[in-house]
Amino acid sequence: MATESRTRVHFLVLTASLFTLVLLCLLSIALGTKSIAPDRVIALLMSPDGSEASGIVHEMRLPRTLFGVLVGSAVAVAGALLQGLTRNPLADPGILGISAGASVGIVFTTGVLGITSLHGYVWFGFAGALLATALVYAIGSLGRGGSTPAKLALAGAAVSALLQSLVNATLLFDAAALGDYRFWAVGSLTGQSTDILVRVLPFLLAGGVLAALSAPGLNSLALGENMARSLGRRVGLIRLRGAAAVTLLAGTSVAMCGPIAFLGLVVPQLVRHLTGPDHRWILAHSAVLGPCLLLLADITGRLIARPDELHVGIVVTVIGAPFFIALVRRRKLREL
Repeated sequence: MATESRTRVHFLVLTASLFTLVLLCLLSIALGTKSIAPDRVIALLMSPDGSEASGIVHEMRLPRTLFGVLVGSAVAVAGALLQGLTRNPLADPGILGISAGASVGIVFTTGVLGITSLHGYVWFGFAGALLATALVYAIGSLGRGGSTPAKLALAGAAVSALLQSLVNATLLFDAAALGDYRFWAVGSLTGQSTDILVRVLPFLLAGGVLAALSAPGLNSLALGENMARSLGRRVGLIRLRGAAAVTLLAGTSVAMCGPIAFLGLVVPQLVRHLTGPDHRWILAHSAVLGPCLLLLADITGRLIARPDELHVGIVVTVIGAPFFIALVRRRKLREL
């Protein structure tokens, strides 16, 4: 009876979150330098009329909103997965070298190959994220006991530091690459097209499927490796599948929009207070609340700096940094 009651509550909260997401999507399309009434937005979405407002809705704000939904969901789910895999509540997608690997790919493409369009360098950023994650996992798996949370975290920190030093060295000698990298590194949803969305959607869907398949294994892993093995779980397979999901989700998002700091940290922490330790619900709620927070930050950045705007990565950092400090302080107080 208690289980049925909790499940009902989870569904109600998830339904409310979905309603909030739909409302934020509508506001994201309606608000900006030139605001459009919500009823007019709905009419234009149903029937484009070739007007200036129709062009703004379909060519600029709708793709931006769709990217916000996909990126927010992917990064939040990746953060929840990482926290479950490493059993570290302070983990975020950067722990596996994803951001650093994507940075190397972007800088190499713009600085060495001279490719400056998003359509060109997004794939190199994605490839860099994949290679960096594979390298971190290979290093973290060396030695006795295979890949452990501590070894993966240390390997991620070491590989990230190495790759970031390579990025900095390249940027010192290439001003053009520095300009493109600065725009990408700040984290932004602007300048995206539906063509990129169609091309990367299979990677995000594959990552989502792997994430869903990882949830039961993460619940077992939370009890400890020995307990998970006694329950018949293959710990190595759980970690490998989870790492693949994180790479596909966060790697694709970072390559497209740049690193969105703290989103993968804040959302799973908030969700855990709502759902408890069950990763099936943590991942489901993170997939909805992640885009809610990202779209809210994007709308806020547009409104507070009109007619210009603050990039969404900056706004999320302003929101997430105090949360991170409060979380660290709370954990320290618990340990005293």
